[in-house]
Amino acid sequence: MKYIILKDRRRRVLYSLFERRRAVFRSIIENRSLPARLRIQAYRALVIIPRDSSVTRLRNRCTVTGRSRAIVRAFGLSRLQFRQLALEGKLIGVKKAS
Repeated sequence: MKYIILKDRRRRVLYSLFERRRAVFRSIIENRSLPARLRIQAYRALVIIPRDSSVTRLRNRCTVTGRSRAIVRAFGLSRLQFRQLALEGKLIGVKKAS
């Protein structure tokens, strides 16, 4: 599980590094008013960028356990960790409804 967490962190770092560059190349490729040669150059430059820097490669994961399912986005925790920490009173502003 530790490897998966590290791989996810690496992907997030790559995404933050290449986000702007990828967006620029994508907009050049999609702009039909630009010359075809320029758009082809932008496409070739986009292909060189690492695949792991794409936003579709990112997956929400629990920051504690690395679990990839049932993530509470506001806290970045899985439902299991969220419930455990909330019952222990370690999450500020969260209390059990009853």
